[in-house]
Amino acid sequence: MPLPRGLPVVDHHCHLSPSGEGVDAARRFARAGGTHLFLTTQSYTPDPPRTLEDYRAQFETTERLAERVRGETGLGVFVVLAPYPIDLVAAVAAVGPSAAVDAHRAALDLAGRWVRERRAVALGEVGRAHFPVPPEVAPLIEETFRYAFAVAHDADCPIVVHSADLDPTGFRELAARARESGVEPGRVVKHFARSRVPASETDGVVPSYLAKRELVRQVEHDPGPWFLETDFLDDPRRPGAVLDLATVPRRAEAIAAAGTGAEERLSVPFLRSVEQVYRVKLEGRGPTAP
Repeated sequence: MPLPRGLPVVDHHCHLSPSGEGVDAARRFARAGGTHLFLTTQSYTPDPPRTLEDYRAQFETTERLAERVRGETGLGVFVVLAPYPIDLVAAVAAVGPSAAVDAHRAALDLAGRWVRERRAVALGEVGRAHFPVPPEVAPLIEETFRYAFAVAHDADCPIVVHSADLDPTGFRELAARARESGVEPGRVVKHFARSRVPASETDGVVPSYLAKRELVRQVEHDPGPWFLETDFLDDPRRPGAVLDLATVPRRAEAIAAAGTGAEERLSVPFLRSVEQVYRVKLEGRGPTAP
């Protein structure tokens, strides 16, 4: 069964790289039936950014990629920007804790400015490491995580969180942190959610589920808000990782093939959740600028 006419098909979290497939991957997404991408920045150089100028160059690369995808494919692209929390591990070793934290905070400020200028729609990825880090780095990551919430509050924007997978207790802790900073939990997105947590147990925080087949089956009837994502890395060393960019449209087709109620179910991650969390209006299956 074809996808419902006029309904967007949205990959909530992916990366593209000028040294990877780039626009070609976006074309594959469009051919599969996708209409909108949330394009999250990443480091495009062998060494993670260490200075504000490094981050500015990174953000500008992401912006150029978004402009190319819009212009060459007609897809809608929303840009999401922030210094990656794991960058602090290498930066502290290279330039010391004070300079590393200063650069990270300055990059968060820059990302917040771009949101206010409508060059991006959210801060992300921010958060915590998903693996053990040196004991001298852990409190610095925590410090900059708190600062990211302050920037999101000032910019009045969503915040996309990187961390290990969360259980209901983890979601509640994240919601509490948001409230402490004056950020609505409903504007906090847990990226790369790998296990279903019912909406009644997320304390308002919004999961963005990795679009694996079995997980989609588990969540597709949930009332939302929630998203689907591939976390496509566009890394030539890991082709197709984490999931190929055509995956979300394929999952949408599978839901559509189930028949009754498919459009209502698909509207949750692709339309209502986007509009609720990001406060943007999606224009059906055509391009949308941020």
